[in-house]
Amino acid sequence: MIYIALAILAGLLIALSVIDLKTFRLPNVLTFALIGTGLLHGWIFGVNFRDYVIGAAVGYLAFFLVEVIYKQLRGRDGLGRGDAKLLAGGGAWCGWYGLPFIVLIASGMGLVAALFPSVRKAGKIPFGPFLALGILIVWTAFTFSSAGQILRP
Repeated sequence: MIYIALAILAGLLIALSVIDLKTFRLPNVLTFALIGTGLLHGWIFGVNFRDYVIGAAVGYLAFFLVEVIYKQLRGRDGLGRGDAKLLAGGGAWCGWYGLPFIVLIASGMGLVAALFPSVRKAGKIPFGPFLALGILIVWTAFTFSSAGQILRP
């Protein structure tokens, strides 16, 4: 059963990454599907379902605030609302305690990618693929490793 969850998660994250790379957009139908399946996964497999609901809410709110504050300070978009929904999906799949790891992994990979001019298109970098990979790494670590049991509260 856990491998079915892995296939669903990976499939959604791959689709979102490919679309974001091509269009700089993360479609609502896929981000909402990620959130919904994550919450369902948390309800079925999770020890405390509340952790996954909090993860989805905090994930969305954190990046929503970053988006709004950045736009106020810089006068232009820096992070899209789709990224906030994608992080909400990460919180729904990994719980609130997975969010810092997801953001750390995604930000680190994004910074490394920014060093390569070929990655930047029209002066911007799609952040979705980095978030997607961070979500997949964290979920896999939490699910399949003994270290994941230590990191969870």
